[in-house]
Amino acid sequence: MRAARLINLVLLLQARGTMTAAELAAELEVSERTVYRDVVALSAAGVPVYAEQGRVGGYRLVDGYRTRLTGLSRAEAEALFLAGLPGPAREMGMTEAAGTARLKILAALPPGLQEASERAGDRFHLDAPGWFKEAETPPVLAELARAVWHDEELTMTYQRHDEVSRTVEPYGLVLKNAVWYLVGKVGESLRTYRADRITGVQATGLTFVRENGFDLADFWAQRAVEFVRQMLRETIVIRLSPTGLRELRFVAEAVALDEALEQAEPPDPDGWVRTRLRVESVEVAYSYMLRLGPEVEVIEPGPLRARLAEAAGRTAALYR
Repeated sequence: MRAARLINLVLLLQARGTMTAAELAAELEVSERTVYRDVVALSAAGVPVYAEQGRVGGYRLVDGYRTRLTGLSRAEAEALFLAGLPGPAREMGMTEAAGTARLKILAALPPGLQEASERAGDRFHLDAPGWFKEAETPPVLAELARAVWHDEELTMTYQRHDEVSRTVEPYGLVLKNAVWYLVGKVGESLRTYRADRITGVQATGLTFVRENGFDLADFWAQRAVEFVRQMLRETIVIRLSPTGLRELRFVAEAVALDEALEQAEPPDPDGWVRTRLRVESVEVAYSYMLRLGPEVEVIEPGPLRARLAEAAGRTAALYR
């Protein structure tokens, strides 16, 4: 633990030049007293660290000194691809590896390029979770990530209506709208599991060989479209005003929206268009149509039209 911290201290000074004890302590998440002791230990080991006095002083390396400890380990190289995703990297237990990899990259860059990482961090940020929901990290996520990295077979328990056990070859993890999913091979088929429903995992001690040509991004894109299409079991017929047509994208699934726009009839003299919209259920359609208010008219099915008419009457009575 201390050896890794000493290396990181040297890399920080090599990458950034002069740093105060307080700045080093904040970066290394230790006390300033620990920084003082580490600097003494580095000096005793022959690393040319010296202190500059004054208002803008701090610790720095002798000009021209370059450490050779900038080679990336396998774990650090893998974590490097998650360096722009601090939240997911932390949830998968890779914070330390990602941080060390970043420092090694900075230390290897010439002085004129070392500010590139800071400039990017100041200008771009990824906030993966959606609004209005608190993201929760599945307890088994770090274990799943480790198995994915090392192609290790797992036996896992999964909560559906009841708890089932599966032996799975974990191919990848996907973060979608603050929810983690595991893509794994069970038998001869690839399946998708919500990570927060996996209640326990146990390594079998076996490794597996991944399918040639498997592409996680392509698989997920195809599976996501299939999932939405399977979910949209009902179809309603509606008329939309020009405003309603524009606002339909705020309530309909993307797949259903594209189909509705393709099937839309030419506008009538008032600009209203008639089309068909696939929905998950009539109950869901009711809530969607309420959001569009007077910008939509439901033609079919009759019970949904009657229910919306009744809701419109009650709404009118409230404002009368």
